[in-house]
Amino acid sequence: MRLPLFIAQRYLLAKKSHNLIDIITWISIIGISVGAFALIVVLSAFNGLEQVISSMSNRLTPDLQIAAVKGKTIDLTAFPMESLKAVRGVEVVMPTITDDALLRANDKQHIGQVKGVGPEYARLERIQEVMLGENGWADGTAVPGSGVAWHLGINPYSPYAMVRVYVPKRGDASQMSLENGFNSDVLTVQNVFMTEQELDEKLVLVPFDWLAQLIEYEDKASNVELFLSADADVQKVKKEVKAIVGNDFSVKDQQEQQATLYKIMRSEKWAVYIILTFILILATFNVVGSLSMLMIEKRKDTEILKAMGADNRLIQKIFVNEGLLISVAGGIIGLLLGIILVLLQQKYGFVKFGTGGNYVVDAYPVLLKFQDVLLIFATILVVGCTSAYLTVRHAMRRS
Repeated sequence: MRLPLFIAQRYLLAKKSHNLIDIITWISIIGISVGAFALIVVLSAFNGLEQVISSMSNRLTPDLQIAAVKGKTIDLTAFPMESLKAVRGVEVVMPTITDDALLRANDKQHIGQVKGVGPEYARLERIQEVMLGENGWADGTAVPGSGVAWHLGINPYSPYAMVRVYVPKRGDASQMSLENGFNSDVLTVQNVFMTEQELDEKLVLVPFDWLAQLIEYEDKASNVELFLSADADVQKVKKEVKAIVGNDFSVKDQQEQQATLYKIMRSEKWAVYIILTFILILATFNVVGSLSMLMIEKRKDTEILKAMGADNRLIQKIFVNEGLLISVAGGIIGLLLGIILVLLQQKYGFVKFGTGGNYVVDAYPVLLKFQDVLLIFATILVVGCTSAYLTVRHAMRRS
């Protein structure tokens, strides 16, 4: 063990001549522990919320989405559909049409979106999981989001539940009027889906062929969606797909399709991290006081060390190590307590959302990530080392 670290450890563990120094040292350790504890708990809570939100929104989001770089549609007659189906890990390759629409039912209307999908879409397990009713998804029917159903007053259990869809006609917009400018048709409703609020309040799933005819798309699609097997390597499949479709098409994974959502969640997480780091910096002021008082108390020891040949650099290292040990001790205690709490919450969920609400999950979601532990510990080291170095350097210059 290096001499400065050995002496610093002795100073930390040995009883001081003034109890006040011991008290301030323990206050410093507790302050840093609280900061580390808060950081790991809050970051884990954000991880848990991100996981829940992504799992909800990703139910309707394909693993990969192909879109034309130029224009709004894909010509299906020239698209390499069969080549994509042959890629290992790809389970479903499906053209889709998505467009804005006016939705009407029960003398009510709502602006939303319609998405035309093939019959294989209804057979996907992730789609079946978001259906609220037990009727499944019958062929030739529409499935609105729960928010759309609420706005239009649709009861999917009623045998007369229907929704009328209006989409703009294709052609010269200058010659169209309000009366003849739309195509419209009716579909029965036997079920609704529920994922996350934004989708639930705007989207209606309809048969692909029905929407293609209504919207006047012949052998065209807005996108081609790929659903992969559970053990597939998404990035590897994405690379193969890009090689097949070429540069005229973009290929996006789930995070890229929902870039705004992920960006908001991560920016919120880092904003909280910065705020709590400032609190951690404030907690290190106690370390500054502890070191300052310790240097005064150990002035005789430093004079003896200098008489034995120690220079100012060695003395400085001793007290910098002392401050670093205080920070590390507080950080380890706080992290251990935080990790234990997060793991207990993950397993038992004893912190609940409360009673009387209709929540997606019963308990606060948390997710412990090893990189967060490393980040917090590195932050404590940087903050502790910097504050100790500046304190000791200033004190050495004054002495």
